[in-house]
Amino acid sequence: MKKGRVYALIVVILAILAGSVYTLNHLYNQGQQEEASYRTETPRVGDIVIKTVAAGSIQPRQEILIKPQISGIVRRVAVEAGEVVTTGQVLAEVMVVPDMGALSNAETRLQRARISLEDAQTNADRNAQLLEDGIISAADYQRFDLALKQAQEEFYASEDNLKIIQDGVAARSGRTSNTLITSTIDGMVLDVPVKKGNSVIEANNFNEGTTIAAVADMQDLVFIGKIDESEVEKLSVGMSIELTVGAIEGLTIPAKLEYISPKGVEEAGAIQFEIKAAVQLSDDQFLRAGYSANANVVLDERREVMVIPEMLVQYEAGSTFVEVLVDENRYERRDVSLGLSDGITVEVLDGVSEGDALKVWNQPQY
Repeated sequence: MKKGRVYALIVVILAILAGSVYTLNHLYNQGQQEEASYRTETPRVGDIVIKTVAAGSIQPRQEILIKPQISGIVRRVAVEAGEVVTTGQVLAEVMVVPDMGALSNAETRLQRARISLEDAQTNADRNAQLLEDGIISAADYQRFDLALKQAQEEFYASEDNLKIIQDGVAARSGRTSNTLITSTIDGMVLDVPVKKGNSVIEANNFNEGTTIAAVADMQDLVFIGKIDESEVEKLSVGMSIELTVGAIEGLTIPAKLEYISPKGVEEAGAIQFEIKAAVQLSDDQFLRAGYSANANVVLDERREVMVIPEMLVQYEAGSTFVEVLVDENRYERRDVSLGLSDGITVEVLDGVSEGDALKVWNQPQY
């Protein structure tokens, strides 16, 4: 009976040992298969470019607001937005609405000037006859002749003053610059915010005046955007940048950085600095003012260097290494020196060559 129990115990122990051996062998073989199943990638020669993106818009360098020099009502509008105009071209005509106080004063002044002129004319005629009769000398008559000329000049000036108040035009000069609003530059009309019948106010020291039209040179455009404080020190005036316009798919426009704001502004909890870049358009290109755009600024780059995906690199105790396939199912650790990285691809300075097969972690083949 005791021998039977011993035999049974021996059988159980042998079964446990056999199972353990089988399990260890299975795990070993599985480990070997998993190790052999990892994908590999080889280093290649390529470029690494580190960019930052500044969001902004494209605007004309100078947008001129054309304003009237008189107050009144728009009689006609001669242009529409999108038209190309030249310096001196008429944009609109304003009909003067005279100020009643100024009009009354001007009419009174003209009436007084007319009375003075009539009196001076009477005196000059009377003394002219006395001069003919030899009663007075030519020197005595000269005073009356001078008074007549001065009275005539005051009468003409009073007429001009009344005409300007009524119509915005001087009677004698015939100038119409006050009522005909003209462009001061060559360019394109961007906006005409007034219509026929609108009231307008003249531009003077007390108010900005009503804008008749906005005109700009659409071949002289600038990109205006914002860049984060963490990257602003990497920029410098004169850097080349690339602009992509959201509304025009596939279009890339070169530009040159020409301004970096010396003062940052807080926006959404971050400090932003304004930048400006001159847009370099070709002769046949046209962009609309106000397009949203992104500026791709190259901060650093490496051309035609050996690169690998950064996911191949492992880090341990301050060192960087990769695993290189040296035989079937067998990898060898290689320490590597790294250069510039864009977060996806990294430059390899030494440690591997182009033909090496590098282990891709966490990407087994099935």
